[in-house]
Amino acid sequence: MPTIRDDEIPNATGIPSGARRTDLVPPPTLAVTEELLHALPKTDLHCHLDGSMRLKTILELAEQQKVKLLADTEDGLAKAIHMGEVCKSLEEYLVAFDVTLSVLQTADALYRAAYELAVDAAAENVRWLEVRYSPALHLQKGLKMTTVIDSVLEGLRVAKRETGIKCGVIVCGIRHINPQTSMRLAELAVAYKNRGVIGFDLAGAEASFPAKDHKDAFQLILKNNVNCTAHAGEAYGPESISQAIHNLGSHRIGHGTRLREDGDLLNYVNDHRIPLEVCPTSNVQTGAVSSLAAHPLKFYFDYGLRVTINTDNRLITDTTVTKELWIAHKELGLSLDDLTTIIVSGFKSAFLPFREKQDVLHAVNEEISKTLAAFDKKRHVSVMQPG
Repeated sequence: MPTIRDDEIPNATGIPSGARRTDLVPPPTLAVTEELLHALPKTDLHCHLDGSMRLKTILELAEQQKVKLLADTEDGLAKAIHMGEVCKSLEEYLVAFDVTLSVLQTADALYRAAYELAVDAAAENVRWLEVRYSPALHLQKGLKMTTVIDSVLEGLRVAKRETGIKCGVIVCGIRHINPQTSMRLAELAVAYKNRGVIGFDLAGAEASFPAKDHKDAFQLILKNNVNCTAHAGEAYGPESISQAIHNLGSHRIGHGTRLREDGDLLNYVNDHRIPLEVCPTSNVQTGAVSSLAAHPLKFYFDYGLRVTINTDNRLITDTTVTKELWIAHKELGLSLDDLTTIIVSGFKSAFLPFREKQDVLHAVNEEISKTLAAFDKKRHVSVMQPG
C-alpha cells in the first residue's frame, strides 16, 4: 500500500492542500533553473535580522554612529565577518554578529535593517517572511525592549505597504544568557501577540547551554497560545532536539541537522509532523555538516519529514531562498517536483492562523501552477524558434 503523505490528505474543501496535487506536478521536461526558482512564491521561516543586513548599510550606520568596524570597505567587511566562508565552529560563526549588533543599537538602525531585509526578500518573491531576533541584544545604548520591537515592526509594515510582502516577528531567547532574560523576552512576546509578534524562539550556542534551562519561558509562551520554535540539533546532538520538543513544547525545530542520529526521535518528529527549518549553506558554514553533499535534507525529505528551506543569515551566509533551493537541486539532487513540495511545506509550516493559511495555500498553489505553465510555454516557444 502506498504511503500517504500529509500533503496528499484533502483539506476541508476536499482538495489536497499540499504540492502533490495533480495540477502542481511540473511538466517532466521542464528544467530547474535559478530563474524559475526566483519566480516561484516562497517563504523564509528562519531568518535572523542581525545576520541579514546589507554590507553598505552596516558601513553607513557605523559612520553615522561613530562605530569603529573591522574594515571600512564592503570587501574588507565581508572578509572580516567570514561572509560565505566555512567557519571552525558555530561559535566562530556567531562572532560576525558582534559586528552587526554594534550598529543595531538605535531605533532608526533597527527600522532600516528590518525594512531593507523585507524589501530584499520581496525582490526574490518571498511572500511570507518570519524575522527573528532578540531585543535583549539591542539595549547597549539605552533603548527599551518595547522600542526595539516597535522599530522593527514599523520597518516591516512599511516594506509590506511598498512591496506586498507579509512578515511576522519571532522573539528570541538566548541559550547562553540567563533564563531570567528569556522569561522577560517571553513576556514581551506575549504582550505583542496579535501586534506583529508571531512566535518565540531559543537561539545561541547549544553546547553547555541546554534548552531545558529555559523551560519556564516556554511554559509562559504555551500558556498564552503563542507559537514557538527552537534552534536544536545544529551544533549539538539529538538530545538537544528532544529537549526542544519535550521540555519546551516547540512546534518547529530550527535546523535539526543531527536528528538522523536518533531513529526513534526522527520517527516521532515525522509522526507528529513537526517541521524542520533547514538552512543548508549555513549548516556547512557553521560546521554542522562537513559538506553540502553530506547534508541530510534529501534523506529527511525522502523519508517523509516536513522540511522547509531557509536562509538563516542572508548576509553572513551570503545567500537567498532562491540560492538555497538551487543548491538543494544541484548538490542534493532534489527535483522540481520535490522543490515545489518543499516550497508549499514552507507555507503550511508558517506561523499563520489556520483560516488565513488555507487562503494562502490556495493562492500559492495556483500561482505555482501558473508559473510552471508559463515557463513551460516559454520553453516550447524557445525550442520552436529557429536557431
